[in-house]
Amino acid sequence: MKNYLRLLRFVGAYKGYAALNVICNILSVIFSLFSLTMVAPFLNVLFSQTSDYQQMPWSFSIKVLLANFNYFLSQYINEHGKLETLFLICALVVVMFFFKNLFRYLAMYFMAPIRNGIVRDLRNKMHDRVLELPLSYFSNERKGDLIARMTHDVQEIEWSIMQSLEVIFRDPLTIVLFLTTMVLMSPALSIFVFILLPIAGLLIGQLGKSLRRTSAKGQAQMGVLLSTIEETLSGLRIIKGFTAEAFSRLKFGKINEEYRRLMTRLYRKRDLSSPLSEFMGAVVLVVVMYFGGQLVLGAEQSLEPSVFIAFIAIFSQLIPPAKSFTDAYTNVQKGLASAERINMILDAEITIRDREHAISISDFNHSIEYRDVSFAYHQGGEGWVLKKINLKIEKGKTIALVGQSGSGKTTLADLLPRFYDLENGEILLDGENIKDYKLKDLRGLFGIVTQESILFNDTVYNNIAFGMPDAKEADVINAATIAHAHEFIIQMSDGYQTNIGDRGGKMSGGQRQRISIARAILKNPPILILDEATSALDTESERLVQDALTNLMKNRTTLVIAHRLSTIHHADEIIVMQHGEIVERGKHDALLAKGGIYKRLYDLQSFV
Repeated sequence: MKNYLRLLRFVGAYKGYAALNVICNILSVIFSLFSLTMVAPFLNVLFSQTSDYQQMPWSFSIKVLLANFNYFLSQYINEHGKLETLFLICALVVVMFFFKNLFRYLAMYFMAPIRNGIVRDLRNKMHDRVLELPLSYFSNERKGDLIARMTHDVQEIEWSIMQSLEVIFRDPLTIVLFLTTMVLMSPALSIFVFILLPIAGLLIGQLGKSLRRTSAKGQAQMGVLLSTIEETLSGLRIIKGFTAEAFSRLKFGKINEEYRRLMTRLYRKRDLSSPLSEFMGAVVLVVVMYFGGQLVLGAEQSLEPSVFIAFIAIFSQLIPPAKSFTDAYTNVQKGLASAERINMILDAEITIRDREHAISISDFNHSIEYRDVSFAYHQGGEGWVLKKINLKIEKGKTIALVGQSGSGKTTLADLLPRFYDLENGEILLDGENIKDYKLKDLRGLFGIVTQESILFNDTVYNNIAFGMPDAKEADVINAATIAHAHEFIIQMSDGYQTNIGDRGGKMSGGQRQRISIARAILKNPPILILDEATSALDTESERLVQDALTNLMKNRTTLVIAHRLSTIHHADEIIVMQHGEIVERGKHDALLAKGGIYKRLYDLQSFV
């Protein structure tokens, strides 16, 4: 219930539409009720042997209302005859049903913006949360499962909970007004309704709880299924290269079969709710008819036949909203399983955020200093990725990080823009702890070019100007020229407006890398982080990219994570890392002369 109320908080932004919906629902129920209660006086006047009705003083009583209506109707019969009265009653019923359905449509008309608006707001909130969460969160989650929560689970809420909003707003009101009218008509007969309906509701409630548990398992399995699809699409080259199609087919088939089994169980439980609620309603109706018949046919005749028929008519119209309400309840239970999975993202802790009274920064003036920095990816963990790192980077210098895979090079660089936060030690930028700066300002100082070019399914122009909506076309072209990308861009079908496909799949690796470099050049940051930017390229592409990087590095402070040692000969200082520690440091020639780890790495690459 807590998750459902949490979703309903989104309705607050649509109070006007919600108020109009409630008003229209009330009017719809009132007109429906009036059209049904007219059955009693209609039968009494047309079929009774006498027309001896007396006007009674007005009061809030069904008996008084019926007596007075019978009186006025009998007067009308005496004056105009039964046929004309029959026509009047029929016309009045048609008018009542017209207004009932008119206001029912208007209620749904005003509900549509609420339903779709809440789903839109929920998607926006989830997307914003994903952008705010630290990178460490995503290293512990399946990408496919996150996609499932943001797509399939949100869609499930739209189809189950949001579609049930109209029922939940309207049917409880219908049930309350109808039950109140029934109590006023016959308190004795209403007792059976109040006893039997909760029993039926209890059975359906138990079914709803079971449905929710099964739905949660089904949504989780959908996450696994999407993860497997995403892995298959990403690894098709490897799957085909290792002739692993049969293995992949078997793996996917097992996961898909488990999802089929869970969903079959889910649909069977969901489909049981409607016939169960209808059967229970029919049982209650039969009991009411039996005991009501005794009140009509008994010696005391404590209930008039016309009132009893009207009671049955109203109760028969009570069953459909009760049935739709129970259907909505089971659908809500199914949707709440998705809401729980969505809330796992919305409630995830944002561990990296601005401190109170954070400092603004717009430029880099002096130096960056790592002071006694130690870091582990799991807080409190013993597997330290970095241990007691002390390093100072002066403005305008180029510092190269080298070492074996897993030595901590990339982690050291990722700490600078606060992709991760430190447990021990501190990083100072111009003498201030980087945690004291506004996060957006801090990251605005950095330009990042990684080994894997991160491009988006958009035009070349928009990829270069990514994050800079006010960039001028001349500046974009100039950045591409400096990055040696302009030549191949203008040869594309639509030049800078050519769509490059998913992750830049329509371009070669070297072209993708030069687009990334052009993006960094356009941003014009004072600090660069180059993470093995040429390691995956062929010799020709590497030469072009290296020239572009040289242009990019001019007059900037640069932190280079190097895989090919031949690219860092001219670094101001080379930092050699091993097992999270700095084991050697110095210029290229000095480190070669020392004959240590750097010399061994360099000789291995030269030999290769």
